[in-house]
Amino acid sequence: MNISIDHLARLARLSLSDDEKKLFENQINSILSYVDKLNELDTSNVEPTSHVISLSNVVRDDLPGTSLGREEALMNAPDRTDKFYRVPKIIE
Repeated sequence: MNISIDHLARLARLSLSDDEKKLFENQINSILSYVDKLNELDTSNVEPTSHVISLSNVVRDDLPGTSLGREEALMNAPDRTDKFYRVPKIIE
């Protein structure tokens, strides 16, 4: 299967030199040939999957804990007032 590298470059809005076009055309055609080879496999008895391995969420129990005190939370703030972080004004 041959694909037009000029067409792909235009779709991707890329400007390619002649050397790059030759290089990418060979690489893309090699990839597409491999995909064609994979299409020859009989997958009629294989169920579709979204992941190769089964996934499960591993989360810890949400338990209450002790919070940082105000002084400890503000200790490394680059700019602060007595009780708050000071941030740049973003709304006029």
